[in-house]
Amino acid sequence: MLRAAICGTGRWGSRLVESVQDSSKIRFTTALTRDPSKQQEFAAKHDVRLTSSYAELLADKEIDAIVLATPHSQHHQEIVNAAKAGKHLFVEKPFTLTRDTADDAIAACQKAGITVGMGFNRRYAPSLIEMRKKIQGGEIGTVQHVEGQFSGPSGYQLKPGLWRANRTESPAGAMTARGVHVLDAMIHVVGTVEQVFAYSDRRSISAEVDDTSSALLRFNGGVTGYIATLHASSAFWRLHVFGSKGSLEMRGDTELLGFDLDGKLTRQTFDATDKERAELEDFADAVAKGIKFVVSPTDIINNVAVMQAMVASAASGKPVDIG
Repeated sequence: MLRAAICGTGRWGSRLVESVQDSSKIRFTTALTRDPSKQQEFAAKHDVRLTSSYAELLADKEIDAIVLATPHSQHHQEIVNAAKAGKHLFVEKPFTLTRDTADDAIAACQKAGITVGMGFNRRYAPSLIEMRKKIQGGEIGTVQHVEGQFSGPSGYQLKPGLWRANRTESPAGAMTARGVHVLDAMIHVVGTVEQVFAYSDRRSISAEVDDTSSALLRFNGGVTGYIATLHASSAFWRLHVFGSKGSLEMRGDTELLGFDLDGKLTRQTFDATDKERAELEDFADAVAKGIKFVVSPTDIINNVAVMQAMVASAASGKPVDIG
């Protein structure tokens, strides 16, 4: 049993805890929160101990792993400190906000010999698992192009003072909240990105973050791509991969459409799965077996570098190369 501490008891931190408290592989024993007096109900519901001290968590020998669901700008130092303490790490997206801090954080983890997990839960969506299997099996031939979008109305709920409503914490708007998942799915299926040309703007919401962001992508190997993410529109998830023999389109977690060269449609549907439980139990297995997590360090760093490049490209109006 992997004994974990959750850092951040907001909506998503709570979701992560709820997903595995009855698991035989991982269980949260402790929660880090700014004001423990306000989280007594949370502690009682999930049978966790509360603390406001990160240093205390790192010194606790009864804690094997740290799970970060904290503001994005804090991740780098939290990761480095946890690595130095020998704690395994599961980090909610984005890993960090810059390529340099991602490189430094990964180096610290590798030096410490700890397992690093990433909260890209869409890798556990049945439709994406099946899509990747079909592509690797050659069903659509040579991959030529990929398109993706993840949008929703949550930008309207961002209020002044919330950290997610801060441009520093949420560069390129919904990319850090939504688009980052599509980007990871693309990297998972197609490979890493080498060039970005982006637009990003605030058009509809009152918070200072952008609500409409998009980018043209070129992947290593020559595949082209397009990604969009909106903070002020209807809920929508799509990943479409085009190949020389046909294409595959993922619509949400449980639907996969296939098209041959004549446009003939086939449709597969899948039962929903608990993606958060799956990723956390996979992380626990990686720790127990001493193996790498499914999201590689290379993928983690490239994802961060692409988001940083999107911000730079949107500001300059020019494409940005990723080394």
